[in-house]
Amino acid sequence: MSVPASSTATSPLALLREIDARSRRHAMGLPQQVEVRRTWSGIGFRIDGKSLVTSLGEVREILHYPSLTRVPGAKSWVRGIANVRGNLLPIMDMKGFLEGAATEIGRQTRVLVIREGGMAAGLLVDEVLGLRHFFDEEATEGPPACSEAMAAHLSGGYRQADVHWGLFSMQALADNPQFMEVAARGQA
Repeated sequence: MSVPASSTATSPLALLREIDARSRRHAMGLPQQVEVRRTWSGIGFRIDGKSLVTSLGEVREILHYPSLTRVPGAKSWVRGIANVRGNLLPIMDMKGFLEGAATEIGRQTRVLVIREGGMAAGLLVDEVLGLRHFFDEEATEGPPACSEAMAAHLSGGYRQADVHWGLFSMQALADNPQFMEVAARGQA
């Protein structure tokens, strides 16, 4: 005489032990403890071969080199005025302003749009290197080796591998009276 299957059922306690054993066999381990490191992020760009980074909040947008209208009587580093979606934006050559030599326009050339203290400007740079992340321990006290004009706009830097990134302050640039004086001397 065979025993019906329903009568061979295990007790609830045995069933719970079996579920517990299966759960333990298939359970994932506890997450490993990971060291949390603070980071700072910014937009990386290059001017005259120098790797620079600025705060994300200081750059409003990044543009390809736009069509320009020259500004008569302006300094040579004022490239012109661009119409960007119906807004007039002065385009300033950063290499021209800081180093005295014009930026060569190429495929990588970009314009960083800033708005500081009511002033809007497009800053022509050699290239934009994208979003950069730095750990706090990569911060340096001083900026990388550069010209005095560029150093005036740097507030420290970061070192990653073989690259010393200068921390460029758009606010310091906007506060610079020489940057705000765009009229060429001797011209009306």
